[in-house]
Amino acid sequence: MAVEKPEDYIKFMTGKVVGYIETPQEERSEKRKKAKAAKEPWLTRWFGLGGFAIAQWMRSRDIEPK
Repeated sequence: MAVEKPEDYIKFMTGKVVGYIETPQEERSEKRKKAKAAKEPWLTRWFGLGGFAIAQWMRSRDIEPK
């Protein structure tokens, strides 16, 4: 968002804060839970498919009889 005037930014932030305050707490908490559930695991986020593949390989090594 490109802001040209400080007054526009203040209006924007005021609107966001008022919207947040007027939203019921249960709705905000549900929104947070949905966002957290939709987030991909940290291994995939940090290392992509390669990290997932390494994790699967390590798990397969632990399961095999020695």
